[in-house]
This record gives sequence, structure tokens and C-alpha cells, in this order.
Amino acid sequence: MTTVLDGILDGVLEDLAQRQREVSLDELRARVADAPPALDPLPGFRADGVSIIAEVKRRSPSKGALADIPDPAKLAAEYAAGGAAAISVLTEQRRFDGSLADLDAVRAEVAVPLLRKDFIVTEYQLWEARAHGADLALLMVVSLDGDQLGDLYGLARELGLMPLVEAHTEAEVARAAEIGAEVIGINARDLTTLQVDQSIFAKLSPLIPDTAVRVAESGVAGPEDVADYRRQGADVVLVGEALVKSGDPRSSITKFRAV
Repeated sequence: MTTVLDGILDGVLEDLAQRQREVSLDELRARVADAPPALDPLPGFRADGVSIIAEVKRRSPSKGALADIPDPAKLAAEYAAGGAAAISVLTEQRRFDGSLADLDAVRAEVAVPLLRKDFIVTEYQLWEARAHGADLALLMVVSLDGDQLGDLYGLARELGLMPLVEAHTEAEVARAAEIGAEVIGINARDLTTLQVDQSIFAKLSPLIPDTAVRVAESGVAGPEDVADYRRQGADVVLVGEALVKSGDPRSSITKFRAV
């Protein structure tokens, strides 16, 4: 049966093929060779209290349009001023209205670690992420079969990228732990159906090795949700919709961090 995720990945691969025709892997390798070292997100993620990954997110497949963001760099600057430990930039075009240009703009503006948030299923996309200034890259266990997860994880680390390895089931958490993931995210949203179940984090968090950073993703509407995730063991909470719709992202992050 075809899932929502299958449809998204089909579009991702079509757009990727176009970018590969325009920019060779050799060109990306040259850019990476000239790039400054990646920033290490772990000190921020392991700081006292709960850390926030703030997301630049215009729309989503489940909610449609979320916010008009004509200047992602300006929004990112507000996130950084509010104390975000990292900033997530959506680069998927068809369903999220994101782009690598957004990542470039944010990288030029802020000095905090950046996560490339996309459906990464090829080595080329990791080279892209590093070439455009990302310090972290999302690897979703659900979309990576067999040895793909371990292979992409290994390349990411070679490039200096810290993978955020995302899981939604016990089996996916086990796969993340098996490859030695240092940052493991539990997404309350099932990407095959787009349904959200906030209880998932509490169920799966205890399965994450104590050596890994625990990230809670999806389902945050306000500080009370961040507080719940923190009580359930989250070191970091990724927040998108609640921030882009808040009207005052800087103070919102401050409130989230104070729970």
C-alpha cells in the first residue's frame, strides 16, 4: 500500500535528480573542502534544562500553509536571540516550500548549529547539506532500508555532520541505537499517515541509550507540551509550527526553555 511518505519521497527524488544535473558531486566535494568546520551541537543539546531546536517552516503536508516567511534569515536571527540551541531549516520544496537557498540565507546570518531538515536518502544529499552550511542532517529510519541507515550515518560523520536519527517505533529506535546514533529523535507524527500521538515519546524514550541525546519532535503547541516532554526525558525539543505562528518567536523560545 502506498503511504503519504512514499508520495513525498517520489517528489524528493525527482527534485534531487534535477539538482544533480545542475551541480555535480565533484563540485559539492570542492565546496565542502573549502568550507569551515561544522559546529558541534552536542554542548548545547546537553546543557542544563531543556534545549530547543527552532524550525524555519512555511508549510507542512498535514496543516498546509503555516506562515509567510519572506526572510528566513531574519526569523533565524530571532531564534538565535531567544536562545535556540540549533535551528532546523526545511529544504524540501514540494510539501514544505523550503529550499537550499533558505539554508544558505540562515547560515549567513547566524552562528548556531543548523539542521538540514529534509528526506535524506542518498549520499549526494549529505554532501549538499555540508556544502550549504549545515552542521546536522536528519536521517529518518523509516525511509532507510537495510544498510542505508548505517552507510549514510557513517558518511555524515566523515563530513562533520551530526545526524539526528529519527524514529517512531520500537524497532526504529533499536536500529538507531544499533548504529551508535548520538542524537536520537522520537517523532510523535507517523510519517506514513501524518497522524500525531504525543504519547509515543514517553513510550519510546526509555529505549534510547543513556549515552544518546533524546530529542522530542512534533506535537508542541505551547510551553506545557515542552514541559511534558522534558518530564518524560527529553533533552531537546524540536518546535516548528508553534514558533512560526507565535508572532514573537524570540520570547516564545525563552518561555519554552524556562519550563
